[in-house]
Amino acid sequence: MTDDLSDLQVEVPKAPRRAFRQIDPGARALVVAVCVMVMLVAALLPWVDGASGWQILFGLAPAGTVIGLVPIIYAVCSTLFGVVVSAAALVTRLWALAFAGAAGCGFSTLTSLLAIWSQQSTSSHEPGPGPGLGLILGALTLIVLTFQWVKLTFTRD
Repeated sequence: MTDDLSDLQVEVPKAPRRAFRQIDPGARALVVAVCVMVMLVAALLPWVDGASGWQILFGLAPAGTVIGLVPIIYAVCSTLFGVVVSAAALVTRLWALAFAGAAGCGFSTLTSLLAIWSQQSTSSHEPGPGPGLGLILGALTLIVLTFQWVKLTFTRD
């Protein structure tokens, strides 16, 4: 009986700090999980001149496809923050990862808009068909993810 009480005396002072470090996403967890899946689907769709997002990410674009630096940066950021950090934040429920997800998804949203713009108005290569469906779908999904993470990190219930 004494061991149980001593364990309780050790755990009780740690509880407020542990609760402060954690988030409870509630119903937003489903929205974030669906957005992560949509980001994975967007990586399979065409982004730049027929090259899909995963091909751009791993440098496996078809020969002759000219891909600028901005879509490559967007591919890395969207995968890192939109998929990896978001999934890790959902699994661990750590506030720091949720905050990193909010900041990273916000930055990735800006890079997605630059990637779309670069496919529409660049003089470095011949004008192509413009941004692919995957690029646009990824950008819209990142906007939703950014709002979800910002709401989660700055609203403590």
